[in-house]
Amino acid sequence: MLIDLSSIRAILACWVGFRKLAILRLLSQIRDTPRRPRDVCPRKSAIPHRGRTAGPWRIRPIGWGDNESERLPRVAETTGYQVLARKYRPDTFADLVGQEAMVRTLKNAFKAGRIAQAFIMTGIRGTGKTTTARIIAKGMNCTGRDGPTTDPCGTCPQCTRIAAGTHVDVIEMDAASNTGVDNIRQNVIDSVTYAPAESRFKIYIIDEVHMLSTSAFNALLKTLEEPPAHVKFIFATTEIRKVPVTVLSRCQRFDLRRIEPEDMLALLRRIADAEGARIDDGALALITRAAEGSARDATSLLDQAISHGQGETTAEQVRAMLGLADRGRVLDLFDMVMSGDAAGALNELSAQYADGADPLSVLRDLAEVAHWLSVTKVTPGAADDPTLPPDIRERGGAMAGKLSQRVLGRAWQMLLKALEETAAAPNAMMAAEMALIRMTHVADLPPPEDLMRQLERLQGGSGAAAPSPAPAPGVAPAPAGQGAPPHPASAQPAPLPQGPDGGGGSARLSLHQGGGAAAVHLTAPAPALDAYPDFESVVALIRHRRDVKLLVDVETGLHLVAYAPGRITFRPHDSAPGDLAQRLGAKLQGWTGIRWAVSVTTAEPGAPTIAETRDAESSARKAQARTHPLVAAVLAALPGADVGEIRTPGDLAAAAARDALPEAPDPDDDTGGADDPGEGWDPFEDDPA
Repeated sequence: MLIDLSSIRAILACWVGFRKLAILRLLSQIRDTPRRPRDVCPRKSAIPHRGRTAGPWRIRPIGWGDNESERLPRVAETTGYQVLARKYRPDTFADLVGQEAMVRTLKNAFKAGRIAQAFIMTGIRGTGKTTTARIIAKGMNCTGRDGPTTDPCGTCPQCTRIAAGTHVDVIEMDAASNTGVDNIRQNVIDSVTYAPAESRFKIYIIDEVHMLSTSAFNALLKTLEEPPAHVKFIFATTEIRKVPVTVLSRCQRFDLRRIEPEDMLALLRRIADAEGARIDDGALALITRAAEGSARDATSLLDQAISHGQGETTAEQVRAMLGLADRGRVLDLFDMVMSGDAAGALNELSAQYADGADPLSVLRDLAEVAHWLSVTKVTPGAADDPTLPPDIRERGGAMAGKLSQRVLGRAWQMLLKALEETAAAPNAMMAAEMALIRMTHVADLPPPEDLMRQLERLQGGSGAAAPSPAPAPGVAPAPAGQGAPPHPASAQPAPLPQGPDGGGGSARLSLHQGGGAAAVHLTAPAPALDAYPDFESVVALIRHRRDVKLLVDVETGLHLVAYAPGRITFRPHDSAPGDLAQRLGAKLQGWTGIRWAVSVTTAEPGAPTIAETRDAESSARKAQARTHPLVAAVLAALPGADVGEIRTPGDLAAAAARDALPEAPDPDDDTGGADDPGEGWDPFEDDPA
């Protein structure tokens, strides 16, 4: 078969035409194919090689076909579920919660065109520092309106790219991982002179700016003070005290406050309703209290609570999730501790621990109750806490009325110490139990001021102080304010007194080796029973030993029925503590070295207490004083006046003798005699030796 030249030319032309058509089709396909997002990168094995295809014009990215259904899903679709803290992040200033002062200042600055070259946001975590920085960046570069605005549209390319973190002119840098001067020079200083690529301003957002080194701060100072007109800096930090003052003076500072409980509850309710979650107000109150003013913490806990509840979330479920105790049970435990019920407090702590409460959290809740009650006593309006149910508020107000401020302050100090010990203890439960035991034992202890006031009132009108026990034979008297003398008066050691079986008190013997010689030190024995012929001498001994609480209990709660040296029988007063007989016997045995038999009876009424007798005598003396003509004239001239206290010359002399200091020896008094080694001694005279 013969083919002429024209046919060959036609065939070649058709082949070339088809080739050109295929190339044009490939170019058109590449042009119409959307860009692949940066975050979506297929594996290397998924990219076809040239040898695996029929021709170079058939190569195209996997998953990026002509139809919309054949293309890869978007980034938001590949990441799956988005947490509530990111999903409900504020996009405009109107969405910010609890930062009205900052929003008002920024809006006025934008309207007046007084936008500073640098801002610094400070506050606790989760209050919106980085979010505010992004809103400011969107407001400066939004193209929806002419010029910077405080209401960015959120739909223009500038706003969407800033929100996604892919804007080329908004550089976000984490100072925690870029702390050195080289990082600042590479990321900021070297690029700050270039104009923005596609927006009005080039904005540098530096998070946790306090993590920068001193050299990095110094390198940034000049650029921060006089940046180009197209450059803005926005800093965020949680440790404003670590930022140098030279940097703070170049920035406008905004302190983001903790979000108030009312605003936080409203925010959580809006998010829960938007998510279609059913959660009661008690659960939201627990989340608000645990968040401590942080919106991010609150939304994260809400997200966890919704998943934990599986449909409907209650306060009990949130309490179990957070490891918290019920507020009512915490108040029960605090009431037991304040009333001195150690057994009940330990049982309640064990029950809460069995229910899942952490011992450290229980102590923290007790400290919070002590603080709340203290503040409620000072400012009653503090009881209206929106995060607490009405019954808890009413109960807290009643508890605050019964407890004194000093008792609550002491409980607060002990709980702070208990928190430190429990956090450092190997077993937190044991440490918490020991802390509660300590608190219950000091709960009924009156303040020192009240004890001294009662003691002064009980001692009013009494005679001189109780005489001190006689010293042991051969032992010099002890100086004022001291106990037994440290050395014997004579060179010869005194004979050891007999023990209790021999009728004498006990003594302690100790040997001290010094200077090559042994010195025998004797402690004066306690006086025998014949030193206490009556009950008044026993009271004088208690007063001399300065046991204030025992003295007050004995004088106010003991009706003496029978007394003999070494034996006391009494009827307790209604206000007397239950362990008065045990404490009195133990103290007397420790002081005298002899066992005392102290018994309680209710068969006989007994004599009036010492306090009642003293009050009766004082009332009689006052009544007698009112009959005096001069006192009667004064009372008649001053309506409403009355006799408050009567002090006799003997009382004044006894009080003066009790409070007076011992007199120092007179240096001019020549009582030493010729044998006095100090007589005629001149400190400036040379040593004759």
